[in-house]
Amino acid sequence: MEIFWYIIIAIVLAVFFVLDGYDFGAGIIHLFFAKNENDKEVITKSAGLFWDSNEVWLVVAGGMLFMAFPTFYASVFSGFYLPLIIVLWLIIFRAIGLEFRSQFKYQMWKDIWDKSFGVSSLLLALFFGIALGNIVRGVNLGGVKDGVSVYEGHYFFLPLWDSSFSPLSKTPGVIDWFTLIIGLISVVTLTIHGANWVILKTNSSINNKLKNIIFKLNIVLTVLTIFSLIVWQIVNPNSLDNFMNNPYLLLFPVIYLAGLFGLFFIKKIKKDIYSFVLSSLLIVGGITSSLASLFPVLLPSINKVNVPLTIYNTSASEYGLSVALNWGIIGFILLFVYMIIQKRLMGGKIDKMDYGH
Repeated sequence: MEIFWYIIIAIVLAVFFVLDGYDFGAGIIHLFFAKNENDKEVITKSAGLFWDSNEVWLVVAGGMLFMAFPTFYASVFSGFYLPLIIVLWLIIFRAIGLEFRSQFKYQMWKDIWDKSFGVSSLLLALFFGIALGNIVRGVNLGGVKDGVSVYEGHYFFLPLWDSSFSPLSKTPGVIDWFTLIIGLISVVTLTIHGANWVILKTNSSINNKLKNIIFKLNIVLTVLTIFSLIVWQIVNPNSLDNFMNNPYLLLFPVIYLAGLFGLFFIKKIKKDIYSFVLSSLLIVGGITSSLASLFPVLLPSINKVNVPLTIYNTSASEYGLSVALNWGIIGFILLFVYMIIQKRLMGGKIDKMDYGH
């Protein structure tokens, strides 16, 4: 049952980052590339019509973690308290930026909430990437100092950064040079994804320009990917062991590489949905590759005093997991029906759709 729920939660997280990822990316595109009011309006709409339904998947992932792996949930939500509060405020300001911008027609009012939407989207993409960097790097479980745990073995607390700013520190912070690299990869990936979404859902005047931007960003992403793999070996020399021991797991990096390679042909792709699928493969492949490299570990320990958190030492009881399965089936049916209806109601281009203001 532990493996089953691990797979389900991984799928839910991947779906969240594919769906809400295009919202983040649209915000970044809006911040840097939307110049005239019509483009700003339709790009805002391309995110605003979907953001609240997309974030349902984040709530579902959090609820499932609490149900299936309560020890991991408690550990992460206390250890990453500072960045989680920052993410919460960013989510709030992104949402009110979308909902408030068109309430009044004063330009200064629109500019304020445009910046709120764009900057929050950019920082959310960065922080979610940094979060993934922390997961693959590991943390100082137990808060070990001089070989002695300050907390229980499954707890930790991270400052935003350590004075050394190094992932090799015995007491690393949330932000260091390694997690920043992963954060930048996240920003570039979601910008590509958001650009593909804007092209797919709008008739924005910058759509052709966005294809050139996607091509250039894909080159940057390729360089960052290669560089991150090299430094990952410095931070965690055993990071590729799972792929060597279980070659079938190479399917996940192949998914990522398929998206990366395919996007080099963005200018030749005729159907916009194909480009969106390719950037979705980037996200799905990146997340699943990271999780596959760690399995069955959920959170590595950088010290030798406390063992890492795994799907086995953090899970709920077998009875709890089995009971949750019945309710989970009902919940997923409702979730998929809701998502299908929402996507059907808002199919096609959204330029002339009413945002409800």
